Order: sequence, then structure tokens, then C-alpha cells
Amino acid sequence: MNKDFCYNLTIFIGICILIYYIFRNIDVNKEGLETASSSNSNSNSNSTSTTSNSNGVAGNAAAYAANIKAQVIKIQDTTLISKYRSDYENVVINMDDLVNNLMLQTTLNIDQSKPEASLAKLAQLNQAKAALNNVMKFIDKN
Repeated sequence: MNKDFCYNLTIFIGICILIYYIFRNIDVNKEGLETASSSNSNSNSNSTSTTSNSNGVAGNAAAYAANIKAQVIKIQDTTLISKYRSDYENVVINMDDLVNNLMLQTTLNIDQSKPEASLAKLAQLNQAKAALNNVMKFIDKN
């Protein structure tokens, strides 16, 4: 019994060492484990902010702002607000009507013994109305 145990233990340790060397030598994408400067140099080779470790948080601010601007332009290209303004306004108006009706329905169905849950839902719907108003202002601004 002791001989079989040592044999099995030796095989197990050998397999563990073999697996360790295999995974150690495979070039695996270590996403999230690289420093910010090495990931920036891979994705933005022309970026001047690859020394963010030595510059602190502000060292990468210019590249971060450029990435955000690129995302904004991409979304603007897909939404085409100037072309579909009236359609977007109709969507926001219809959503506002839906939220108003949901608010009325919630108000009429408040449980008198536990009104807190319904009032919380009513507050969320009111926040949704405020968000829709902000969306409408954004559409009107563009």
C-alpha cells in the first residue's frame, strides 16, 4: 500500500510540474495584468502618454480624453441626430407619456399597509422623467 501511494504521489507531482512548465512557456494574453504603459503602447503606438506610471494619474489624461472623444464621434455617426431629430423626439415624448401613465398606475395601486415600495417605485419613475427631459434637451441642442 505504501509503495502504491509513493508511486501515485510521484506521478501526481510529475504531472503538476509538467503542467506548470507548459503554462509557463505558453504566451497567454494576460489581460488586466499588464501595466498601463505597456497596454497603451500596444493599442496606441503613436500615443505620447506611454509613461503614465512615472507621470501618475494625469500622465494618461490626454489619451483617455482622446479615446472618449473617439467614442462620442462614433456614437454621433451612428445616431445622426440632425437627420432623425423628429423621430427621436417622438420616441422621447412617447416614453414620457409611458412614464406618466406608469406613475399614475403606481399611485392608484399603492398598498396602504406598505406604501414604501410603491413610493420608491414612484420616485424611480420621477427620476426617469428627469432623464427623459435631459435627453430631450440634448436632442434640441444638437
